[in-house]
Parts: sequence; C-alpha cells; structure tokens
Amino acid sequence: MKTREAAVAGSFYPGTKKEIDTLLDRILSHEKQNIRTELASKNLIGAIVPHAGYIFSAYEAVHVFEILKKSQVQFDTFFIINPNHTGYGKEIEIDSNERWETPLGYVETDLDFIQNLGLPVSDTAQMREHSGEVMLPFLQKWLDYPYKIIPICILRQNPSTAREIAEKIFNANKVVNKKIFIIASSDFSHFVTPQTGKEKDDLVLKEIENLDSDQLYDTVLKNHISVCGYGPIMTLIEYARLIARKPETTILARGHSGKTMPSSSVVDYVSILFYH
Repeated sequence: MKTREAAVAGSFYPGTKKEIDTLLDRILSHEKQNIRTELASKNLIGAIVPHAGYIFSAYEAVHVFEILKKSQVQFDTFFIINPNHTGYGKEIEIDSNERWETPLGYVETDLDFIQNLGLPVSDTAQMREHSGEVMLPFLQKWLDYPYKIIPICILRQNPSTAREIAEKIFNANKVVNKKIFIIASSDFSHFVTPQTGKEKDDLVLKEIENLDSDQLYDTVLKNHISVCGYGPIMTLIEYARLIARKPETTILARGHSGKTMPSSSVVDYVSILFYH
C-alpha cells in the first residue's frame, strides 16, 4: 500500500505516541473548561484549524477536535485542505498515497471519493508539507471510529480556485453520499506584534463571519496580511454556502505563539467552527 510517511513528526509535533498523548492531554486539560461543547449538537460543516507546532497552536486546535468527539455524527471522510508552503507540486493537488502515517498509526485516503473529484492527483505537493500532516494526530487521538481522509494542497490561492474545489466536493458527494467534514488548515498573521496581529486578523475575521471570499481575498492582499491558508479558508466558506442556506461561524479560540514563548514578534492562531 502506497504510504506517505510522517515528514514532520519530532519537529512540529512529538515523535512518539506516548509523547503526543502526554502533550495533548496536558493541553486539553488546560483548555477544557473553555471548549464550546454545546456546539457539537449543530450540523457541523467544517473548521479553520491552526497548523503550527503543537506547543504553540494546539491550544486553539484542540477545541475543534473535542467538539468533533462530542458530536453524534460519525464522519466518513475528512477533507484536509492546506496551503502549499514548499512550492512543490501543482496549483491544486490531491495526494495520491493510499494511506498516511504518523506515530499514532495509519489513516487511509478515500480513493472512491477522490476518483469522483476530477482534480489533479500526485504525491509531490505534500511530500515535505507540514500543514496537512499536523491535522492527523488530532483526528487519530480524538476519534474512535473508522474514517478516511482526502488531503488537498493549494498553491494557487484565490476565490476562483476556492469555488472550483468547493463545487467539485459538493458535486462528487452527490455521487458517493458520505458524511464529510472540511478542515481548512491555516495560521493567521505571522511575525508581527500581538496588537498588530489582532488588528489585521480582525479584518479577516470580519469577512469570514460575512462568508465573503472575494472580500476576504481583497482584504488579505490590500492590507498585506500574512494569513497563510486563506485559500483553504475561502474553500470552506464556498462549500458552506453550497450546502447550507444560512451557515454560521463561531470563533472557538484565539491566541498566538507569545503565550508559549514570550516575544514581540508572534504568529497568531484562530480556530473557527462552521455549522448550520
């Protein structure tokens, strides 16, 4: 079975199961009282999840996965849509491996669904990319039922790409008819002061709340905002608008790397749930 081996275990997250469990248990204990578990009763569509090193961004990320765990729905397939930091691969690329490996084991890709998407398939874009892989140990630790993944890496981040991917997912699911959840992998402002990051991120968060991909795109470019996964975010927005008359969003947690390592130059993390 063609396997994508873990590329960033031991760097972005711990390299052994015991270390992953210990770290995530500690972070969950720290965050648990603030997790909006009542949202688990909603019809969940997807979430924006940060993808930095766990010691920095897992404090925000665990909110999403605890809500998923509490949901009564068992999802068949998780789309992990992530930006391309390396420059390798096509402008849009579905990973071609049959399974992904982490220290917690293997997760299979959903080949049936992939065959119906009509998007380029290769193993190049994800080969050294961290922003998709870091989502897997969260899924593996929190979910105790069988599921598959579809990792999609986006190099060309713009509204038309987002709409193309969202429409292909929507149309393909008319054929395969599975319960799916979209993970939009993204950090927010990079290497700015906490105050500057908050001000810039607020502009982006306004357009996420408005579910307006075009305005989000213009806002990011016009204001030079270094949110790295605005393509995946726009894809989630467009998908939510296809499947729900009035999608809603809730900011679950918001923080930055300065909480772990005090600095005047921080990276911001926001987790946001989409539902209806």
